[in-house]
Amino acid sequence: MKIVRIKFINKIDNTFHMVEVGDKALDFTLLNQDRQPVKLSDYIGKKNIVLAFYFLDFSPVCTNEMCSFDNSLKELENLDAIVFGISVDSPFSHKAFAEKYNLKIQLLSDFNREVIRKYDVVHEEMFGFKNIGKRAVFVIDKNGIIRYKWVSEDPRKEPNYEEIKKVLSELK
Repeated sequence: MKIVRIKFINKIDNTFHMVEVGDKALDFTLLNQDRQPVKLSDYIGKKNIVLAFYFLDFSPVCTNEMCSFDNSLKELENLDAIVFGISVDSPFSHKAFAEKYNLKIQLLSDFNREVIRKYDVVHEEMFGFKNIGKRAVFVIDKNGIIRYKWVSEDPRKEPNYEEIKKVLSELK
């Protein structure tokens, strides 16, 4: 039995978006918790990038995940990486979340659900919420190539942080 997955079709140009290890990362611009635009391509060539998609601000597992990334920030910076947390929450929710937990990583608002669709990490419905991001991590090298992909169907499962660090150490 062959499993066929339907990928996101960009409504503007009708292109399919396949995001797999070895592919070029798809560019985007999202607002951070300070309502400042962050464009992924601005970091290509400068840093390795960790995109950490998560379910919702203030949920227990997401809080632990974002705090885990933040607590490892110095180590990740030493691996020449920058971390972006991405959820469908508003920049205002991200601001309150970052302040409550003293997070230094940038939290990006995919309020319009464009990036979770581009990266094919959408829960159509989960726990009564519609069209929110799956828990997923992508590591993008300085050349803009995806070198690691982890996607969980279970929003209660956290990524393997040591595995992410190992991938980043191999890129250094």
